[in-house]
Amino acid sequence: MTQDSAGPRRRRLPGVAVVLAVLLVAAGAVVTTRLVSRSAPAPGPVTGSATPTPSASAPATASPTPPPGADLTGPLNFLIVGVDTRVTVPGWEPHADAVLVMHVEAGLKQAYLFSLPRDLVVDIPAYPKAGYPGGRTKLTHAMSYGSRVPGDKAHPSTAQGYELLRTTVSRYTGLPIDAGAVLTFFGFDRLVDALSGVDLYVDQQVASIHRRPDGQYRPHTAGGYTGPQMVYQKGNQHLNGWQARDYARQRYIAGGDYARQRHQQQLIRALIRKILGQGLARDPDRVEEVVRTLGKTMVYTGGGRRLVDFAYALGGMPADGLVLVGLPGDAVGKGGAYRGEQLRPVGRQFLTELRAGRADTFLKTHPTLRVRT
Repeated sequence: MTQDSAGPRRRRLPGVAVVLAVLLVAAGAVVTTRLVSRSAPAPGPVTGSATPTPSASAPATASPTPPPGADLTGPLNFLIVGVDTRVTVPGWEPHADAVLVMHVEAGLKQAYLFSLPRDLVVDIPAYPKAGYPGGRTKLTHAMSYGSRVPGDKAHPSTAQGYELLRTTVSRYTGLPIDAGAVLTFFGFDRLVDALSGVDLYVDQQVASIHRRPDGQYRPHTAGGYTGPQMVYQKGNQHLNGWQARDYARQRYIAGGDYARQRHQQQLIRALIRKILGQGLARDPDRVEEVVRTLGKTMVYTGGGRRLVDFAYALGGMPADGLVLVGLPGDAVGKGGAYRGEQLRPVGRQFLTELRAGRADTFLKTHPTLRVRT
């Protein structure tokens, strides 16, 4: 991404994809607590028999209603997408700026979160609903091509775009997508600020091309951005909303877009730790407050399943159950022209082992794929 301004220029937030992961992992505890408190019988006198014998006249006891998502045992796959909507530009087609996949193993106790490069060269299937014939191009375009509404260029459909992106990601990774979310940048600052900021280890010095140290946007001229820059120093940092968003979107840094993907994943983990550390997952009022900050900035897509089903099912996942994985890649081109990115063989092999349920074993023999900080 190259621009983020308060005006009608480009507005993007690759780090905004954290929200669904946070809600799915942390909100499950709230759902569990509420259901248990509502369904638990009032305590009665303790009798000498642990298993009292029902009398002939006693009414039959109704079978307890199973909790939401009781049939969800895994494995599960979630697609989390951060989009550039440029809502101030009429007819602007949404682009997928952040594409993250969370794979939850059978048993729902461990999950793996990895990013796919927005410029990953993939085969995008034909999508007649949008009049797209199919082709081989960058992954980010699946969202924009799929969003096109024939005869109505002024109103692209984010839901359609997600549908084509989901199909594309599923075919590339070999993972069926159970649910996901599309998010814009609007609610992200408020989300982090509602949590009183986030504590994050900045693993390299990052200079922002977009923001000044006071948080204002840097002037943009024909020659590029000018003026003082916000700089995130290496080490433990406490970031507010705009700082977290700004830090997670920088890609003109050492490591490029792959470093940005790593920073996005680290931000997800930091937010989950903050929520669990604050006891937010046990405080329904706080969770509802956080959800309200999102408003219409998140579009949940669950394939007919409610968010509460997945939240309840994942409520028992331990705080350290989320493993961050960085998939290395390289630029590809033709005739000296840049075409996009491709995953290295070790990244593609990880996807194979993930599908086979052997991700943990594979990561033990390839420890550099784990994002540690």
